[in-house]
Parts: sequence; C-alpha cells; structure tokens
Amino acid sequence: MKSMQQKFKTFMPLGIFIGILAMVWITGLHQYISFQTIAEHQMTLENYVTDNIVIAILTFMLVYIAAVALSLPGGTILSLLGGLLFGGLFGGIINVVAATIGAVILFLIAKTSIGDTLRKKTGKWMEKIAAEFNDGAASYLLFLRLVPIFPFLVVNLAPALLGARFWTFCWTTFIGIIPGTLAFSFVGAGIGSVLSNEQIRFQQCIGKNGVDACEFSINIGSIFSQELLIGLSVMGIVALIPIIIKKFKKPLNIK
Repeated sequence: MKSMQQKFKTFMPLGIFIGILAMVWITGLHQYISFQTIAEHQMTLENYVTDNIVIAILTFMLVYIAAVALSLPGGTILSLLGGLLFGGLFGGIINVVAATIGAVILFLIAKTSIGDTLRKKTGKWMEKIAAEFNDGAASYLLFLRLVPIFPFLVVNLAPALLGARFWTFCWTTFIGIIPGTLAFSFVGAGIGSVLSNEQIRFQQCIGKNGVDACEFSINIGSIFSQELLIGLSVMGIVALIPIIIKKFKKPLNIK
C-alpha cells in the first residue's frame, strides 16, 4: 500500500501535466499564440498594458510559463510579444524569468516522474552517459541553451533524464537563454509596424479575394540576421571549452 502511494505521488505531477496538455490541445487554446492574434488585438493589448501594468505583467508571465512548461508552440512569438508590450530590455527580463520558471517546472516533472526510473531500466550504458554529462553539466547545458538549433523541449527534458542537478539546471537555463531571449525582445520592441502593415495587407486581401484566398504571414527568418545566429553559436562553442580542456588533460590509459 505504501509503495502504491509513493508511486501515486511520484507520477501525479506527470498525470496533471498530461491532463492539462490534452485539454489545451483539445480546446485549441494553443492556436491563440500567433502573430495574427497579436496583430488583431495589438492596440487593445498595448492600451491594457498602459492602464494595468502590474496585472498585464503577471498575466503575460503566467501565459509564458504555461507555454514553456507545456512545451506549446509559440515561444518565439511570446518572446517577441514581451518586447512589443514591455520594451526590449524590460520585456527581455520578463521573458527570461518566465521562460526559466517554465523550463524548471518541466524539468522537475520529468526528473521526479520518469528520470530516475528510466535510467534504472536502461542499464549501465545510460548511467555512463549520465555520469559523463554531469561531469561537465554546466558547460553542456550552456552550450545547449546558447546554440539556437536545439528545440527548447529537448533541452529541458534531456538534462532531467540524465539526472542533472536542480541548481545547475536553474542557473545555466537563466544565464544561457539571456542572449537569445534579449535579442528576440529587442526585435519584438520594433515589430509593431510589421504586424500592423501585415494586418492591413491581410484585410485588403480579404476585401478583394475573400478569406479563403488570403493568409496572414510573418517570415520569422527575415526578422533575425545570420550574424545573430552565428554569434549565439559561437558563444555556445565557447561554453564547451572547459570540457575540451578537461578531455585533453586526462591521462591516457595505455594497457
């Protein structure tokens, strides 16, 4: 009986997580995180922030935390929205804090529910991988955060499955997402005119051709420069330098 209670407590957060995630997808709430939704309500959102700044910040953070914790699509859009509503620097700070909290929630759910069990069932090879990862966990985690080619979901789940320490995950997440998130926020601070122009074009298209013939489209790739992506990748590689040095310093085992 005690064993069943322990299992229930262990897997309850995962069950709640799956239930909420299913509800979000079934109701289609995730579809509201879109450029089109922001463009349609841009003036209303900006006026609300001006009149209710504290409530607006808390509400935005809750939405961002939930989106990250549930691994919903639209994290980039929310980062841009934070910059649009609260400014590049202040919005960036809000984005970083919210994204870190959301990532930590998902990390804890995965670590406590399936992390330990998975490592035990997969045998010694998984334990070896986990030991190697945790030997340089800070550098690996910073690299995963800085290099913009890894999905946020993977970067949150992999450390949990490999048994990363809680505080190491927390501070590397916070530090590691600062450059990219601030970049998104500052871009978002100036994206208002882009959204307005696209909304005007979209409405004009509807007037001429009908809804089915028109599409609201914002090209994310055109917003960010290649230099920015290269810069983030270089910082990620720099984060691996301590591990590389450590590898070269290890004595060779000659048998």
